[in-house]
Amino acid sequence: MSASLVLSQEGHRLLQIGVALLLFSSFWGFVVPYARVPRLGLSVHTLSAFEALVLLALGLLWPVLHLSALTSAAALWLFVYSALATLASYLLAAVWGAGNSTIPLAAGTARGTPFQEAVIKVVLYSAAPTVIVSLALILWGLRG
Repeated sequence: MSASLVLSQEGHRLLQIGVALLLFSSFWGFVVPYARVPRLGLSVHTLSAFEALVLLALGLLWPVLHLSALTSAAALWLFVYSALATLASYLLAAVWGAGNSTIPLAAGTARGTPFQEAVIKVVLYSAAPTVIVSLALILWGLRG
């Protein structure tokens, strides 16, 4: 399979994931008032919409990258993992009524069990290096 076809298919996959996140954000908006921490519920709603827009933009950009099939796959899945891990940590915090140790601005005084706080921290902190590597690969792929 040619590199341009692979990049096109991966761009389409990013568009699909972006639209799925927009759909999730739309439905989650109805849940916000019922979250254990409504402020975190609102954060999940806005974060999922923002991540959806970023994924849609990347999906449109993807076919013009100058990357090998392996490098583009790594960049794609590292970025998707980072987006979903970030969203998952906020979602867990909103549902559990936790997160003060890791995301105090959104969680306020909501503090969960030590296990819950540790899960949120591990999931959220795992998203940072993956997005940095992914963005570096994407930037490399934009070389002229």
